[in-house]
Amino acid sequence: MSFKRKFGFGCMRLPLTDENDPTSINQELFNQMVDIYMEKGFNYFDTSYAYHNGVSEVAIRKAVVERYPRESYQICDKMPTWALTSEEDNDKFVAEMLERLGIDYFDVFFVHNINVPWYRLAENAKTFEYVKKMKEDGIAKKIGFSFHDNSILLKEVLDKYGDFLDVVQLELNYLDWEDPAIEARKCYDLCVEHGLDVYVMEPLKGGVIVNPPKEIEDEFKQFNPDKSIASFALRFCASLEHVKIVLSGMRNMDNLLDNCDTFENFEVLSDEESEFLEKMADKLYSKVAVPCSECGYCIDACPEKIPIQEYFSLYNKSKVQPESNIYKNYFDKLGDEKVPANNCTNCRTCIDYCTQHIDIPEEMKKVCEHFKEGFSAYSGAP
Repeated sequence: MSFKRKFGFGCMRLPLTDENDPTSINQELFNQMVDIYMEKGFNYFDTSYAYHNGVSEVAIRKAVVERYPRESYQICDKMPTWALTSEEDNDKFVAEMLERLGIDYFDVFFVHNINVPWYRLAENAKTFEYVKKMKEDGIAKKIGFSFHDNSILLKEVLDKYGDFLDVVQLELNYLDWEDPAIEARKCYDLCVEHGLDVYVMEPLKGGVIVNPPKEIEDEFKQFNPDKSIASFALRFCASLEHVKIVLSGMRNMDNLLDNCDTFENFEVLSDEESEFLEKMADKLYSKVAVPCSECGYCIDACPEKIPIQEYFSLYNKSKVQPESNIYKNYFDKLGDEKVPANNCTNCRTCIDYCTQHIDIPEEMKKVCEHFKEGFSAYSGAP
């Protein structure tokens, strides 16, 4: 397989006209980005029922489906596992996704975000059996699931369903490769053992990798001033033999052009580069206060609807720029406009949904302490 064909357009973080409104997709800019992406020979678009509150699929229909021949592109979509209440829901959601996209089949279809609680929902709704029939009926050309948990659960799922699946989509990047909480390498190896292709999500870990402290950014520039930090991360993933697609969410044209250049002029990661990235991973982990990928699943689970990822982002930036007081202002503004961080009741519901296995209530307590907030809400049981 050509390395060029590995570059997928992730449609979870599309350009917006209003950064506070995930449904405000900048359709004109997205269309332009799609045109360049397609002109350069790339053609894979990854979306989900949930992305941009359901508007991602509509944006793809407008930018791709209504403007290009069906055989010229591939679309991957995903069953909203968390919303499944019965077997009948499978049909309902698939019909809605096909209608939103304006297509009559999926090139790839996943059971979305398998973790411990949502795996139970998929089991109860017999969703794995349902997607098997989708492939048999030609509604999906390839089938699989996206995964956000440890290797123990992955082995359980693969042992039960791996014989009829084609793909597992993993969170995989050089920062998580040897992380004992994420177990990216173990999960990759399990997929290989079961003969399944691996598609990669979060190669930049939600932006954590490409927004490092200045000292780490300077080390990248010294190591190779001609390559972007993002290009190293994407090449790490795409250099793995069994990785067939590497997704990248792109909010602007510069991101798109840089990523296109990486795959148009692809170079397999060298041993020297691998050693450098291993060193940078260690340094970055020592600097990042909370390794949040900003996926947002915890917010959906939070009874208080606290914008957890936004608080963690401010906290991380403030920790590496302690001389700046601006993040305290942003913290206060976020609490006024949305939900205060100290509204956390320590119910711990969010933890099962965290793709990074972060102890979110404990970290939220640190956020409040850091910004000199009271945290009386933590008076409950640990």
